[in-house]
Amino acid sequence: MIKVAVVGLGTMGAPMADNLLKAGFEVTVHNRTRSREEPLEKLGAVRAASPAAAAAEATIVLTCVSDTPDVESVLLDAEQGVINGLQPGGLVIDCSSIEPEATRRIASAFRARDVGYVDAPVSGGSEGAIKGTLTIMCGGSEEDFERAQPVLQVIGSRITRIGPVGCGQIAKVANQVAITGTFFGLAEALTLAYRAGADPERVVEAIGGGVAGSWILNNRSQKMLQDDYPLGFRLRLHRKDLGIALATARENKVPVPVASLVATIEDALIAQGYGDEDMSNLARFIRRGAGIPDGPLKA
Repeated sequence: MIKVAVVGLGTMGAPMADNLLKAGFEVTVHNRTRSREEPLEKLGAVRAASPAAAAAEATIVLTCVSDTPDVESVLLDAEQGVINGLQPGGLVIDCSSIEPEATRRIASAFRARDVGYVDAPVSGGSEGAIKGTLTIMCGGSEEDFERAQPVLQVIGSRITRIGPVGCGQIAKVANQVAITGTFFGLAEALTLAYRAGADPERVVEAIGGGVAGSWILNNRSQKMLQDDYPLGFRLRLHRKDLGIALATARENKVPVPVASLVATIEDALIAQGYGDEDMSNLARFIRRGAGIPDGPLKA
């Protein structure tokens, strides 16, 4: 049986660990806020005092933390990082969303120690993490990608190798740019329909069967209609991802006007204290611009 260490037990990482336990894996867990390990310990996981200690008990380490500095700390810290515990022949699967160049640099440090590396950022929100149906975008060698399959197939249902290390993060950049426009467009559409006098619930029903149909419409329109934004995917984390996307666009001289506009709007929402809500709260900006009071939209 493959021994897996899961480091990072937030909205995504905790259900990933849970699903690995349910699938019969031996799982060791570590989280910076140690209390988050306790529910998984009750389900059969072993707690470790540091990322290095977790990795020492594993052949595969799965990480899912918030940002590039967090990944660098968890994996490469000179004393407590995974790199100090994982033995040659092991494998790192990083499901965080971070800078592609940082991913390549981190992977190189592990390759120097004969440890494989797959960048595997995910999409599908907390629902997908709980159900084990995440979309996973992978970068890495074909050999490492195949070695990662037993773990990836437990946490996701659509798993694609894009190319070498770093390509998973590039795909995630593209994903975040794409969903930016879809979330923002849906917020505009529902607010417009309501303000113009149509029942927005019926509008969702109608347009969902046409070209405008999408996962976002099916799974986030009700949050916008109810003006209630539980997670989901935190707005501040999407803004972090947009920062990576905008930097990547600048480096490659690609204009991304919609992503640039939404990044500015997200900055304002975060400044107002809404950063920990689901990113469907972009609807707040459109609703307030239209002079609509807070609360559910009713025909």
